[in-house]
Amino acid sequence: MTANDQLSGAGPAAAPRDGYLAVLANPAAGRGRYRGLLPIVLDRLGAAGWPVVLLEAETADQARAACATAVADGAAALVTVGGDGTVNLALQAVADTGVAFGPVPAGTGNDFAVCTGFPADPLAAVEVIAAALTAGRTRPADLARMTAGDGTSRWFGAVLAAGFDALVNERANRMSWPRGRRRYDLAILVELARLRPRRYTLRLDGVPLEFDGVLVAVGNCPSYGGGMRICPDADPTDGQLDVVYAGPVGRATLARIKPRVYRGSHVTHPMVHSHRARTVEISADGIVGYADGERALPLPVTVTAVPDAVRLLI
Repeated sequence: MTANDQLSGAGPAAAPRDGYLAVLANPAAGRGRYRGLLPIVLDRLGAAGWPVVLLEAETADQARAACATAVADGAAALVTVGGDGTVNLALQAVADTGVAFGPVPAGTGNDFAVCTGFPADPLAAVEVIAAALTAGRTRPADLARMTAGDGTSRWFGAVLAAGFDALVNERANRMSWPRGRRRYDLAILVELARLRPRRYTLRLDGVPLEFDGVLVAVGNCPSYGGGMRICPDADPTDGQLDVVYAGPVGRATLARIKPRVYRGSHVTHPMVHSHRARTVEISADGIVGYADGERALPLPVTVTAVPDAVRLLI
C-alpha cells in the first residue's frame, strides 16, 4: 500500500469519504496529567471536516465494545487518547478491517504510537493525525494476533510479555496496597524473591525450541513499559515477530540485565537470546501473557504476525 491509500476500505482502491471519526479517550491515562487535552483533540479533529463522536465507556469492556460498535456502524476512523492500554482496546476493533487508526500518546506508556512513527508529544501527534485525515492518507503497519487453545484470540501492537514481567504485572493487579507506582515496585521485589526458571516450549515457524528461562518477550515493536527496548530489532513493517528470552539466570544477574533493556543492550548478554519468526507457539506453566501492558491470555498461545493489519493516520 502507498501513502495515498484512502481512509476506509480494505483494499488499495479509492473509497468514499463518508462515515465519522470515533474517539476513545482514557481520562486516567498518564496518571491524569493530560486531562485538559481532550477538548483540544476534539476541536482539532473536527476542523479536519469530519463529524466527531466521543465514545462513552467507563470500563475496559465497555470501551472495547464501544470501539467494535463504532467500526460496525461505519466509523471511517478511530482515534485514541491514552496510552498503550487504550490503544490495545481499539486495536481489537480496527485490526484487519481497513478502518483507519490514530493514537494520540497520552499515557504512561506510549510504545505503539512512538514505535510506529507518531510524535511523542500528544499535541504534535494530533496535528499529524489531522493532516492525514485532511489528505485522506494512511500508512499500513503490522499487528500480532495471539490465539489460545480454545480459539480465543487477541490482537496486540507492541510486545507480549510472557515471563518475569508478566508475573510482576499479574501480582501487582492482585494487590490493593500500596497505590500507584509503589505497588508495581513492591510486586517486582516479591517476584524477584520468588524467582525461578520455568520450562518453556517454543515453536518458531514450526521449529521446536525448549529452554529454562525467566524473561520472555514476543515483539511486533521494539519496546514496552514506556520505552524499554526489550526486542530492540523488532520492526512493525517487516511481517515478522522478534522473540527475546533470558535463560536460567538468578536474581543478581536478572537485576543487572534489566536496566540494560532501556538501551536494548541486554541482547548482547550471553544468557539472552534472540530469534525471529512469522509464527511463535509458546507454552509454559503458570504464566498469563500481558500484551501492550494489558492482561491477555494464559499460555499456551500461538502468536502470528499479520502484515498490514492496521492503517495508521500518519
